[in-house]
Amino acid sequence: MVARIKQARLKKQYREKAVKALKEEYGYSSLMQVPKLEKIVVSVGLGDAILNKKLLDSSVKELGRITGQKAVKTKAKKSIAGFKVREGMEIGAKVTLRGQYMYEFYDRLVNVAIPRIKDFRGINPNAFDGHGNYSIGITEQIIFPEIDYDKIERISGLNIAIVTTAKTDGEARSLLANMGMPFKK
Repeated sequence: MVARIKQARLKKQYREKAVKALKEEYGYSSLMQVPKLEKIVVSVGLGDAILNKKLLDSSVKELGRITGQKAVKTKAKKSIAGFKVREGMEIGAKVTLRGQYMYEFYDRLVNVAIPRIKDFRGINPNAFDGHGNYSIGITEQIIFPEIDYDKIERISGLNIAIVTTAKTDGEARSLLANMGMPFKK
């Protein structure tokens, strides 16, 4: 007997609503032409981790709690004397999400975390890179309900990069809007 994995709610919404809307809007002839989410990269940079290794470890645990997947520590690629950084020092953490984890994280981000941002009026619709990828900078990790405010070392920001298969920024904007991203009007 094969165990069936429950499909993410947002993936079902993508297949039923977003694909149809994008095919109508851009006139795609094939289902394979319709853009989709490829991966989501969640990262945090901690310059203070040079002095306090405990800070980096707690950040890795928080990223794991937020994403549901173990975070990887990132190392400095080159030395920068002004910041007292040496090549190979651990100065951040990241998680790359694909498949089921990606859709579930995106769902929580759009429907739970983003509305908890202070004075929220919408996400910037112009933060695309020219190739259909979108980046969001979040100033406080405490907007995620998985984080217990009393147990964090310090409040830090997150970078979230949403990589799509869209060829243009317009297609990617349409894709994310159809998947519930609350862009500014």
